[in-house]
Amino acid sequence: MAPRRILILTHTGREDAIQSGLDVADELLTYGLQPVMMRDDAEAINQAIITGAVPRRTMVADVLEDAGQLGDIDLCVVLGGDGSVLRAAELVRGTELPLLAVNLGHIGFLAESERTDIPSTVAAVAEEAYDVEERMTIDVRVLVDDQLVARTWALNEASVEKSNRERTLEVVIGVDDRPISTFGCDGVVMATPTGSTAYAFSAGGPVVWPEVETMLMVPLSAHALFARPLVVSPRSVMSVDVLQRTNEAGVLWCDGRRTVDLPQAARVEVTRSDQPVRLARLSHTPFSERLVRKFKLPTKGWRGSISEADRAEIAARSLARRQSAASTGSSGVEVVEPHHLAPKVEVTEPRTTELPVVTKADEKNPLVTRAQLRADRTSNRSED
Repeated sequence: MAPRRILILTHTGREDAIQSGLDVADELLTYGLQPVMMRDDAEAINQAIITGAVPRRTMVADVLEDAGQLGDIDLCVVLGGDGSVLRAAELVRGTELPLLAVNLGHIGFLAESERTDIPSTVAAVAEEAYDVEERMTIDVRVLVDDQLVARTWALNEASVEKSNRERTLEVVIGVDDRPISTFGCDGVVMATPTGSTAYAFSAGGPVVWPEVETMLMVPLSAHALFARPLVVSPRSVMSVDVLQRTNEAGVLWCDGRRTVDLPQAARVEVTRSDQPVRLARLSHTPFSERLVRKFKLPTKGWRGSISEADRAEIAARSLARRQSAASTGSSGVEVVEPHHLAPKVEVTEPRTTELPVVTKADEKNPLVTRAQLRADRTSNRSED
């Protein structure tokens, strides 16, 4: 029986990612699995070995010439950040090959494990101890004069943006062939639930749980009173029309990887795609927990249930703090006197002049003329 073949896609522009790719290949061999790499990746890694960018070692992976040879691949392990996952999704588009992402980047929302988890990740791959979930993608069409001029897709988002940074882009946004609003803006993001934590999130859009079937439309820096993010049905058609009144063209970006120039009067239509991206999951971690961990959100004061793993982590942190305090001879607590108990600074009251209070009786007295006021001041000075 032939060994299972595992495709490794790594970020070949980073030495640590190349090293991690080689580590994964070695780990796969120990479990009797056959590592596979695309030719471009394999050549880049061989070049890094030759130049000494990474420690010299033997390349053990089979090489694929192109994506047409993915039919006998069992799983794709992606090493890098979310950008590497988007590249992998583009490669496996049209197949049922699942992606298992190991985060080597910053946030890594699409990643299932971290760099330090590579041995346990490979063990799970060998034991097939993972589930596969499907993530919604979107189809994107570009029309000019009702003629289809381009068609593409996106896992995260399709963004219509201005091509000239000095000018705004005038657009009309619509849903289900009905106009919603027109305004000048930097662009409009149309995103999936997966993309709600990416570009749409930076533009002020809502965070959407991956299992929620919906699509988002989020304006970018719109010069308008109504420019709220829209959450629409997955059966809807979202549209952005580039207006001609400012003589400005636009540009369409899909996942930051595929681009189409948009002339004036172009229309971009976005619908749900029937080809999802499949992600391999090693655990059933709730999305809320992933959200807190990736964004390092404060949760102090939570009164809900606490798992045994959380209790163990809290106890470990408390022990570490006590050990640190014992080694430094400090309790780690700084006592600060409250402001309201601190000595008060001597305050000298400013000299003031009382203002006369007018009563009802004063209203009966005749008004004093300016000549009388001058005479009174003269007499007061002579008395002094």
